[in-house]
Amino acid sequence: MQTPFSDIIPPAAAWVVTLVKLVNRRQLTIEWGHCDPANMVFNARYFEFADWSTALLFQAALGMTKPEKKAKYDAEIPLVDVRASFIKPLMLADVVEIASSIEGFNRSSFSVLHQFFKGGELVAEVKEIRVWVEIDPLDPSKLTSIPVPAEVIERFNTG
Repeated sequence: MQTPFSDIIPPAAAWVVTLVKLVNRRQLTIEWGHCDPANMVFNARYFEFADWSTALLFQAALGMTKPEKKAKYDAEIPLVDVRASFIKPLMLADVVEIASSIEGFNRSSFSVLHQFFKGGELVAEVKEIRVWVEIDPLDPSKLTSIPVPAEVIERFNTG
């Protein structure tokens, strides 16, 4: 339908912006060493799985390994807070899919969500808060938060 402003204001469909959120998925088979004596995954292992999944998420988004990311950006992403919800236990020999994504970026921090699925059913979630930091070359024990580069954020928005 033509309106008096059709030549100035595009149709509503032209105003819709679709953001694609990058989700990295990986499959993991639960092994004996992941389990407690009852053959259930020991809770601390979920944090280990999440940490590695964060590295793989960044690798998928940036197309580079952790050492390559460190070399390019001279930055690390230490964990500063983590929380988990355990809905159902994972057992020895279970096959789990871990879906990892960035929930949001702040100036120098960001939140990562890891969802654990068994047979398509959500069985656990781990939420991490990480900070983009530089390491003081004279004193490696000193970390300074720095802004997450815009190009990094863009890679997570577009996949």
